[in-house]
Amino acid sequence: MKITAIETLNTEEFANVLWVRVHTDAGIIGLGETFYGAGAVAAQIHDTFAARLLGKNPLHIEALNRDLLNLPMAQSSSGVEYRAASALDIALWDIFGKVCGQPVHQMLGGLCRDKQRIYNTCAGTRYVRSTNIRPVSNWNRGASDGPYEDLDAFMTEAGGLAESLLGQGITAMKIWPLDPAAQENHGLFISAAQMREAVRPFEQIRKAVGDAVDIMVEMHSLWNLPTAIEIARELEAFKPRWYEDPIKMNSPQALAEFARSTKVWTCASETLGSRFPYKDMLDRDAMHVVMADLCWTGGLTEGRKIASMAETYHRPFAPHDCIGPVGFAAAVHMSFSQPNTLIQESVRAFYRGWYQELVTVVPTIRDGYVYPMEGPGLGTELKPQVFDRTDLTVRRSSL
Repeated sequence: MKITAIETLNTEEFANVLWVRVHTDAGIIGLGETFYGAGAVAAQIHDTFAARLLGKNPLHIEALNRDLLNLPMAQSSSGVEYRAASALDIALWDIFGKVCGQPVHQMLGGLCRDKQRIYNTCAGTRYVRSTNIRPVSNWNRGASDGPYEDLDAFMTEAGGLAESLLGQGITAMKIWPLDPAAQENHGLFISAAQMREAVRPFEQIRKAVGDAVDIMVEMHSLWNLPTAIEIARELEAFKPRWYEDPIKMNSPQALAEFARSTKVWTCASETLGSRFPYKDMLDRDAMHVVMADLCWTGGLTEGRKIASMAETYHRPFAPHDCIGPVGFAAAVHMSFSQPNTLIQESVRAFYRGWYQELVTVVPTIRDGYVYPMEGPGLGTELKPQVFDRTDLTVRRSSL
């Protein structure tokens, strides 16, 4: 079997989401995805990576992954090269599963559990319907498109949001009420008034549901180290589950100092590419929860190495997902196949909303748990109507 063509697909409505389809001479097509800078990623795939893949055996996943990431400018980053390689790698695993007639989680070693706990990232319906990624205050707050405008809810009535989640059996939520202050002050400091405003959602959640819901604090790498430490100490009283990406992920030493400053776990990081920066941080005790986004860090091939390395340091693994439906499916397969998976990120505004417009199967989520996907490969495909969209751009490289 050999790769005969590579397609990239992108829409104006979901401008950051890029899908990849890898065609083979056996008629099997693998589906992959990445997110952000879709035009640049498509150019990387067609101008550079296609020549390295066309005519090759798609089942030689490890060798192909190494070849794609052997470029000098593709070392340990989450830039265009890594995002492109991630999408292609996910598509190759989809082919592998389809060839063998098994789900990807089986190809990765099989199920480690029958169901996996989830948390809800409290984004809104319009959170990724843009060509830009901006802080919380710019994400169309108050413009409701659906029943789960959870971003607006955590900024206005977080207690009611927590009750709503708990009513669906969801016992963990991620919020980022500190972002507006970071944007206003460029992450250099936080005033007493801003701190009081940012603390309010945590007070509301604990008042409404007590300790029944875990709170993950997303900090989006927006703060300098002294301010991040100040924030962490202020929020300790509310017993968050973790602090995520408190500072930029470019200094293991600084992140280790942050981790030592608080009793709350430090989670890092969706922004890291490849396993190598994770090792630098693990060696310095800088992270307690190892998070990776499979669409950015090198795909399923690199993701399972990161999860396995985390286990050697006795650290739990938590796949990131706040992007598209194919990436979410890949993350769910990864979660089930890794023994140290703590929890799977999900966004109910997405999997009950726009994901269903785009793919044939969305993972089953019930009572706060996600369940294994069935069917060969990833177990989902782009819906036929995606190919009929008037805002669709398709590029193709072939033998």
